[in-house]
Amino acid sequence: MRIAYFDCWSGISGDMTVSALLDAGAELSSIQSAVDSMGLAGVLATASQTTRKGFRGLLFSVTHPPQNVHRNLSTILGLIRRSSISNNAKDIAMRIFERIGRAEAKVHGTSLDRIHFHEIGAIDSIVDIVGTAVAWDELGIEKAYASPIPTGAGTVKIAHGVVSIPAPATAELLSNVPIAPCGLPFEMTTPTGAAIVAELIEEFGPIPSIQVNRIG
Repeated sequence: MRIAYFDCWSGISGDMTVSALLDAGAELSSIQSAVDSMGLAGVLATASQTTRKGFRGLLFSVTHPPQNVHRNLSTILGLIRRSSISNNAKDIAMRIFERIGRAEAKVHGTSLDRIHFHEIGAIDSIVDIVGTAVAWDELGIEKAYASPIPTGAGTVKIAHGVVSIPAPATAELLSNVPIAPCGLPFEMTTPTGAAIVAELIEEFGPIPSIQVNRIG
């Protein structure tokens, strides 16, 4: 069985997840092909080597033309369905977005069909989630574990104004997920990262007894 363990000591976000999966062996070209097949014109997914505090890592980023679009859930699911990615990757991506939709509907006190995504509906977030699904499927991950999740502290500015960390949707997504204490004044875990964790991680705690083959 191929197992993934996410050591989230510094939180988790969509681009962090894609970066780690690419560094563990997934192909960037597969993610770009997925983006192209969704009809997202002018969107380019890149990955570059970087160094933080003396240690190397991979940095995933997305460049795209200016946009001012608030997409709803059905629009995003339509983009995924018409893409050329595998059925398993489509299922993963749609499950993550549906989980986000339910969380957003709850915190805004509305129904799922009336939700319009702001930050999560942006092209970079769509690529992060679809990229995670494509890389997850390509690596053949069958089960995933993670450490407790730190959210950070302080405030963050979102489309609805300045809110406390974790932002409302992030807090809702992390319901029943073990939270690690963290007083750092940063948003350590984003809504996208929280949704990935909530949907794909089966167990939380220390690293299980495994043989490590790849590290991202």
